Amino acid sequence: MESDNSRENESKLKRLVTLLTILVFLLAGWILLDRLGLVDRFIPQSKERFVENAQVKLDSVAEQLNLRLIQIKKLGGKVSELETAKAQILGDQKHLNEIDPAEFQKKLNYYLHLLGQKDAEIKKLKKENVVLILRNDSLSREAQILKVGLVNIQKALEDSSKTFGLKERELSEKSRVLEIRNKELTEKVSAAAALRAEGVNVYAISSRGKESSVNNQKARKVDKIRVMFHLQENSLANKEIKAVFLRIIEPTGTTISDYNLGSGTFDFKGRELTFTSRQRIFYENNHQSVEFIYSRPNGFKPGKHEIELYAEGYLIGLGTFEVR
Repeated sequence: MESDNSRENESKLKRLVTLLTILVFLLAGWILLDRLGLVDRFIPQSKERFVENAQVKLDSVAEQLNLRLIQIKKLGGKVSELETAKAQILGDQKHLNEIDPAEFQKKLNYYLHLLGQKDAEIKKLKKENVVLILRNDSLSREAQILKVGLVNIQKALEDSSKTFGLKERELSEKSRVLEIRNKELTEKVSAAAALRAEGVNVYAISSRGKESSVNNQKARKVDKIRVMFHLQENSLANKEIKAVFLRIIEPTGTTISDYNLGSGTFDFKGRELTFTSRQRIFYENNHQSVEFIYSRPNGFKPGKHEIELYAEGYLIGLGTFEVR
């Protein structure tokens, strides 16, 4: 009798263990499907639950996109693609009731892929900025040395006239030499404080406002371009309003100009140069980006075009683009 009860209890225990094992596997499978985003494929969710979950996911993605946008903008990168994605998310959020779950998953995958691309871009921009900081530090040290030399020469000039009582002719000659050196150092300090443009890029803008690289596009189809560049940080340059001149030189050597569109002339080292466009900016000394939008209704001539940028009497940057 006791043997029969023991076998019966053992049989019940085995069935209970088997049932618990099945439940554990089912629960583990459910968790795995949920993490892989496959639950909805096997168990359709209600429209209300889908909209609620989709809204949470889009809010999270939008927040991450905004963080990347702020980082890239601070590093001087291009953020138009992120701004477009943010606008698309806002549109998606307004029409979640109309979006098919499969279509929504495609959109979500695109946004996540874009986040990965921008993370790689941020790493690249950080490396480039390290190089720029080192170059700027070197320039600042050289300028500081020039300033010290200028002060010493000015002091020597004052001391020579007060202390030694040189003859008038000798004093005049020495003063002239010192003044020449003083002028040379002043010009070097001024040159060190000049703006420097880098990363000059040119984009073609279509009639729909879409941007793409202008190089190798058909000349007759390019009637509007955007010239974009960054101004290096320079501790010697004053934070103030500065005029930046843009010259676009055709393959024939002629500077593109249209006085109805704001073209004109400016003085450069005693010569009068024609400029294509001019822009007044406030120099903030933070590696800021500057851009020119220029329209040419008749299109550009085929061939290589030169870009020249000037400010405060200095040539501050160069670039090129070529259309066919």
